[in-house]
Amino acid sequence: MALKLHTIICSTRPGRVGESVANWFHSVATEHAGFDARLIDLVDFNLPVFDEPNHPAQQKYQHAHTKAWAASVDSADAYVFVTPEYNFGPPPSLLNALNYLYLEWNYKPAGIVSYGGVSGGLRSAQMIKLTLTTLKIVPIYEGVTVQNVADKIDKKYLFHAEDPHASSAEKMLDELARWGKALRAMR
Repeated sequence: MALKLHTIICSTRPGRVGESVANWFHSVATEHAGFDARLIDLVDFNLPVFDEPNHPAQQKYQHAHTKAWAASVDSADAYVFVTPEYNFGPPPSLLNALNYLYLEWNYKPAGIVSYGGVSGGLRSAQMIKLTLTTLKIVPIYEGVTVQNVADKIDKKYLFHAEDPHASSAEKMLDELARWGKALRAMR
């Protein structure tokens, strides 16, 4: 049985380019034999700044947006976070979405597709790994880094991956599949 992979668009900013990058990655993921790939957009959940009265580990969710987000996250076996870098770190929308839940994240692997300017979002990717491990998510080493992302998006808003992006995506997906199978036993 194929693992369910959620590729999550982490920026919710109007005018974001993450959707273009995520669409490209999702098309690669759907071709990978190890996954039933789904594209998830944080915008669709409309999560306000964390507003649940109970600790997420209790799973006593009060709000419809939290219940919908929890059901989505819980249904996945692995994640890929497509994230920009804002001020040398991850976007607040990603941190907020992670903080909403706890048990739904546990014992699942995650990869990161980061994008930005010259750094390609690497600082964001490194910083978010601290939060991922606290949620018992296993961030894998392999990732995709997109430097100078604006130069790779055309007038039709399509992302044009280069060979290093494609080969990095394949390596990351292979490793996610290995970890996903191994961690399934822990859940």
